[in-house]
Amino acid sequence: MLEEWLAPKAAALEARGLTRRLRPRAADEHLIDLAGNDYLGLARDPRVVQAAADAVRTWGTGATASRLVTGTTTLHEELERALASYTGQESALAFSSGYLANLGVVTALGGPGTLLVSDEHVHASLVDACRLSRSRVEVVPHNDVDAVAKVLAERNEPRALVLTESVFSVLSDEAPLTELAAVARTHNAVLLVDEAHGLGVTGNGHGSVHAYGLAGLDHVVVTMTLSKSLASQGGVVLGPAVLRDHLINRSRPFIYDTGLNPAACAAALAALDILQSEPHRPAAIHQATAHLAGAFNLPAPSGPVVSIPMPGPQETVDAAAICLAKGVRVGSFRPPSVPDGISRLRLTANAALTPEQLDRACDVVQRAVREAPEAKVGAASNQVEPVRRHS
Repeated sequence: MLEEWLAPKAAALEARGLTRRLRPRAADEHLIDLAGNDYLGLARDPRVVQAAADAVRTWGTGATASRLVTGTTTLHEELERALASYTGQESALAFSSGYLANLGVVTALGGPGTLLVSDEHVHASLVDACRLSRSRVEVVPHNDVDAVAKVLAERNEPRALVLTESVFSVLSDEAPLTELAAVARTHNAVLLVDEAHGLGVTGNGHGSVHAYGLAGLDHVVVTMTLSKSLASQGGVVLGPAVLRDHLINRSRPFIYDTGLNPAACAAALAALDILQSEPHRPAAIHQATAHLAGAFNLPAPSGPVVSIPMPGPQETVDAAAICLAKGVRVGSFRPPSVPDGISRLRLTANAALTPEQLDRACDVVQRAVREAPEAKVGAASNQVEPVRRHS
């Protein structure tokens, strides 16, 4: 029966060049990695690895239960205090993934009587949160502050939540946070900012919310992941203490999920400590990003991602395969992972990459782009319709 249901869907994806396949990597592979999100280069740092190993010896291999039962350890609370302090927030609450952090806060704040105003480029976790929230959702054009203000001014709901990212994951552009926070304040709304690609990167590592003086405001909520700059796993919601209390009592993804692994807490704590003691790392990310962007005559983005538009999905996959065969791993992003329907090679900067490695990687990617069938950097003639992420 499943074959009858799923085979036509699989064939349709294959025909459009959109089939996704898992590609396991070996632990000892020697590649230049421009595909992962280890922005600070800490995933294999001996200090981070040792912290995780020590936590396993102390606490065992898992949290053993949900946070409200026995799944909260002293490590969880230490991590939450440290993250709140570093980002200038009153409190923090850790979830077992960044995806669940977004689901948890939006569904706990949403519901009947709450309007969600969502940027059209937000991450899938926020899209799914909108769907599950039972709220009315209005999707606005990317980074359009006037559109946000108009929707807020015309709403009938007593409560409203504006959803954005500080740095967007594909285009690596930065949201107009100062303007959005002001509009939200004017219209008695809350601004939720996903800092997944901001923590450790923007604001000297503290994130964009902190950089623009918005940290600690009573109408600004922040979510972050621990799986990128902090080289671990998990997510966190930061904001006023009253929000933390509300999530503990109302957020289903927090209440009914097993707590974040203690080893992940310890690894994130160690990475955060390194970030604070080695403040050159965020600057190194921006230097690497500028290096990558310059090689393709692209403007340096605000975040750690350089996206190279490609003619279509298959050309993107082919170019990524050529790069991999030559020792460089790059991301190949196709619909629906791209917000505008344009397939791209996605290069992520890493603070640990040397100039020599970056030169080598750029040379390989440039050759791959030329060798991929009919490839042309900057092309926007994809044969795939843009996917409406919120539909």
